[in-house]
Amino acid sequence: MLVNAANITEKKYQKLTIQVSLTAMSFSSLDTLNRKVLALEETVFDTDNSNFKVEEVITKILNENAFFKASYDEVEVLYDNHLSTFVPAPMFNEMYLGSYLQYNTKVYETDFFDFDSLSTYPIHNVYVPYVNINNIFVDHFGTFTYKHVSTILVSRLLERSKNIDDKKMFVHLAAHHFEIVVVQNQHLLLFNTFEYKTPEDLIYYLLFTAEQLNMNPEIFKLEFLGNIEENDAFYTIAYKYIRNVSILNTNDLQENNSLSTSQNLKHFILLQS
Repeated sequence: MLVNAANITEKKYQKLTIQVSLTAMSFSSLDTLNRKVLALEETVFDTDNSNFKVEEVITKILNENAFFKASYDEVEVLYDNHLSTFVPAPMFNEMYLGSYLQYNTKVYETDFFDFDSLSTYPIHNVYVPYVNINNIFVDHFGTFTYKHVSTILVSRLLERSKNIDDKKMFVHLAAHHFEIVVVQNQHLLLFNTFEYKTPEDLIYYLLFTAEQLNMNPEIFKLEFLGNIEENDAFYTIAYKYIRNVSILNTNDLQENNSLSTSQNLKHFILLQS
């Protein structure tokens, strides 16, 4: 969604993207002429502090970090929360956004709902943006667009499934939650997000999802992305129970930046927006 549009009088050919949750905020700048990532930073909030208020922390970052003193042609904000659901276009009605979310999360009459349309796929992503944080960005930038992180994630993974007729599972691992995305030749079969603490939590949800979709662990392919490496416990336990496990290949992504493989995996959504 576009917020408070204004006229651009001088092109800088730079885009700022901010990914924000209630526990962290990451941001990158992009050279839009050459599609090159210029810089990337991440701040993890000190949520254990008894005085922690997310609005105050974000305002402080915006006022003090040089990232946000520069001029950009475009600013995009990506909201990172579990308050989203995908709706097939034939079933979608913009008048009833809250009704779609009530089946998988608790919603209130006072909540503000919005949606993203996946441009090349007949799907809409209905979600709850952080209105209080939106207001901070309005005050600071004036003009910006916003989306939900899962819109970017699902769009890019659907693109990667083109002409692949077998069901394929992707798992995007974050600090306290992970997303499972199952696709088949540019069709979204499943999207869900789960909280986890242990590797056993992860494999339980992976095998349960595979069972529900009739995916044989001896046959289907699983690719990890996000905060994951081959030598960690989460990858190891998946490899123990699922035969075809791998890490998403980031070679094509690294053509546009000088970041490490682990950074490209961890910040896949931010860098692919």
